[in-house]
Formats: sequence, structure tokens, C-alpha cells
Amino acid sequence: MAEYDLIVVGGGIGGSALAQVMASAGRSVLLLERSEVYEDRVRGEWIAPWGVDEVRKLGLYDLLKGAGGHHITHHVTFDEGKDPAAAEAEALPLGFFREGVPGPLCLGHPKHCQTLFDAAAVAGAETLRGVQVMSVEAGSSPKLTFEVGGVVREASARLLVGADGRTSQVRDAAGIPLHQDTPHHWFAGLLIEGAPGWRETLQAIGTEGDFGFLAFPQGSGRIRLYGGYALSEARRFKGDEGPRRFLDAFAMSCSPENRHIVAGRPAGPLYSYINADAWTDRPYGPGVVLVGDAAGWNDPIIGLGLSITYRDVRIVSDILKASDNWSEAAFPPYGEERAERMRRLRFAGQLQSALDMEFDDAAKARRHRYHELGAADPTLKLHGVAVMAGPEVAPAEIFTEAHRARVLGTV
Repeated sequence: MAEYDLIVVGGGIGGSALAQVMASAGRSVLLLERSEVYEDRVRGEWIAPWGVDEVRKLGLYDLLKGAGGHHITHHVTFDEGKDPAAAEAEALPLGFFREGVPGPLCLGHPKHCQTLFDAAAVAGAETLRGVQVMSVEAGSSPKLTFEVGGVVREASARLLVGADGRTSQVRDAAGIPLHQDTPHHWFAGLLIEGAPGWRETLQAIGTEGDFGFLAFPQGSGRIRLYGGYALSEARRFKGDEGPRRFLDAFAMSCSPENRHIVAGRPAGPLYSYINADAWTDRPYGPGVVLVGDAAGWNDPIIGLGLSITYRDVRIVSDILKASDNWSEAAFPPYGEERAERMRRLRFAGQLQSALDMEFDDAAKARRHRYHELGAADPTLKLHGVAVMAGPEVAPAEIFTEAHRARVLGTV
């Protein structure tokens, strides 16, 4: 049986980043990835400024920039109750949330994963693709059995890292429960090309009628699009004509520049999924630690999956590099920080969903009130600071029911 310091199950962004960092630190690392080719999963392409700061701390920023990472520098919020010119005039610069970070960083998910996976191999990790994990055993002597290339192998390690996503085998094997909120709305995503008219440094969000949109340019006329719609409309964008109907939904009078989006061409699959948070009370156990979605995820409405993952990787790798004690007792600081981080981001996501992804007359009036009062009282919008600058930056009182009542007008 082969022995390693660390076995990382899941060669996506979190797993590959951790493998690269730990292999660079001189540890023996086995990195296992199920897929043969990374595919467009319609998520995981936008890193908030605080997440970019985590990337820099991990020493991976130049790598991602060199692979085509694209910075966004401004944000505009459009709304059916607001004049488009007024919205444009209030464009928010995104370079002040973290020192030295010009704004969010975008990089296509397949390219992002491949870049990190290759970097892990260069750093000295043993990297395997097309792996089928057959069994996982946690505990004081963790090990697993897997098949690759038709050969069944066994391996053991001082620590197993579950970076294997939402349906994590490692989490299940460790008996770590996953909790999940009730879904709030449907969210669909699509990458388009052929939209050079959209400003390449501008991200936007807006709501009109029964549809809310987000747009994140990736450069060279490509834009990652997301659209939110009611849970009752599960089949709205199904079928062969779904992508066309999806793009047509972006035709909004509140955002005239969306005409460039409507004229774009699909450059990947259209996927829809329900929006909800999920979390673990303790993302570690005997012989096991979880990172990224395996440890729980945030409502994608605020787009923080990658930022969360990179902080997970940074904190866990700091713990592993600081001491040879990799027992369960080493990870409470990670678990405590992550629990509060995810609590705050869950709160921010719930507020954003209530504001942008509800579509009746009451929701329209609520948005109008929020935008109007927020212009005079910026404290109403401080949950947005948690999204861009990091959840620890916003005051603690922002994550309370009193603040929720102020924002949603239910005082």
C-alpha cells in the first residue's frame, strides 16, 4: 500500500490548489480527480476581491493571471424602478475593497481547474485522472481504495482531504452531517461569446418583471450570465430552445446595454439549479478535513464559491505547514472561523435573494424603497461589504434580524 502525507480527493479548484501548496512545502501528496476532462459546470468563475487576496496569500495569483485571469473594475445595479442613466452614473468602483486588488478576478472554470491541477504536478504532487474512488476509511489511519486505468490501488495517508464537491464521498465516510436551507429560487447560467459591445470591465445585476440577471465579462467578448426566476417555473428554460429563451429574457428596458447579451451566442451549456445554502457544523473529523463545497456552500446569488474555497485552502494549508500535529485537535480554529464566515455569508445571500430574486408587486416596491433609502443611508447596504471585502470586515450588527428588518422594510 502506497503511503503519503496527504491524499486529496477531488482535483477541482480547492483540491488542486491545496495539493500545489502542500507539495511546494515538501509534503508527499496524492491528488485524485474523477474526470478525464474538465467541463463547464456553469459556476466557479468569479473571485471576489477578498478571495483574490486569498489567492495572493497562497502564491497563486500570477499563475491565474497568466492563464487568462480577467479583472472586473466596476459594478452597476439596474432595476425596473430606476432610470438606466442614473444607474450607470452610480457605477461602483471595485478596486478599494482590498489593497492592491483592482477588482474581482474571472477565469473560465475548466481552464482554472486544469491550470491548478498541472501546477500541483509541477510542484511534485502525484496527480491521477479518471479515478473511481471505491472506498474511503477515515479515522486514525485513513486510507482509500480506488481504480484508475483498470487497476485497483490502495493508499494511506496521515490525512485525507475531501475536496470532492457537494456529494462528497469523504464527508459521508467521515459521518459529517450536511445541513441545507430551503431553496429560494431557480438560477440558470450560460457562457456566451460574440458580445464585444459589453464593457469588459463592467459587471452588472438587475431585476425587471419576473427575471433577475447577473453578468460577469471574461474578456474577448465572452460573458458569464446568470438568471434567477421563481421556483414555480422549473421548466422555463428547458428544451432545445432554452438557451434562446434565456438570452431573450435579458432584453430589459432598465439595462439597454443588455442588447449585446441578447445578440450573443451560447459558448457552453445552459444549466439550471435551485439556490440554497448548505453547511457542516464541523468540517473535519478523525483523519479527515473538508474544503470547498464538500464542507458546505453559499447561495450562488452572491457568487462566493471560489472565494470561500480559497480561504479554506489558505487556512488549512497554514495549519498543516505550521505543525506536524495533523490530528483532529489541529482543526478547531478552521472550523470556528468557517462556521462564522458561512453564517454571515448565508445572511448576506438571503438578503440579496429577497431583494433581487422576488418578482411580485411587493418585491418591486421593496427594491424601490431599498435603493431610495440606501442612497441616503449607506449602512443599509453594508451586507454588500461582506460580499466584496470579506464577511469579517462588515460590522457584526449587520448580520442580525434587526438589520434584515431595516433592509427589507419589515420594522
